[in-house]
Amino acid sequence: MSTESGNESVRGKRVAPVKFAHAVLRTNKFKEMVHFYTTVLEAEVVMSTGTIAFMTYDDEHHRLAIAGVPGLVDRDRRSVGLDHLAYTYANLGDLVFTYERLKKAGITPVVTINHGPTTSMYYRDPDGNRVELQIDNFESVEKLKGFFRSGDFKKNPIGVNFDADELARKYHEGVPEAELIRYDASKGLDPETLRRLTGMTQQP
Repeated sequence: MSTESGNESVRGKRVAPVKFAHAVLRTNKFKEMVHFYTTVLEAEVVMSTGTIAFMTYDDEHHRLAIAGVPGLVDRDRRSVGLDHLAYTYANLGDLVFTYERLKKAGITPVVTINHGPTTSMYYRDPDGNRVELQIDNFESVEKLKGFFRSGDFKKNPIGVNFDADELARKYHEGVPEAELIRYDASKGLDPETLRRLTGMTQQP
């Protein structure tokens, strides 16, 4: 019988998690937070006690939990901590559809940016946490790695802002997706967009 422990049997190997399971957000606005995430992610609440809710949007038992904790104080946006949660959509059409659906519900992005690797729309939940809804701009990891090494990314590693309504209009007009997500580093990022991206502005 082998006497190797589990750790000894994989010594020298790279052992990484098989997936990212879930995130948990503490809040003093439980109902508002649950409503926001079920609306934005079209998530199902699989269980709620009225103070903690577990929700999912895929085959995981829960991808996100919202925990209402008495006595919490609002976080200063200048404090350290998690910057944002990001969710990837299958294609540009799904992202545009989601943008338009949320806009009708009164939920609009704080900032919209083509980062190069992704085309992204950032939202802010009732507690001020930011949520990125995005699509990948590259078909493969190898092409993405090539972009990271390119002069364009070094020239502008943050991205270029875009108008979400214009993107949606052009998408519905049939403009090719490749043109809509094309990255032009020379356009740069305006200071107000950068302030919104870093959360250092009080605008919604």
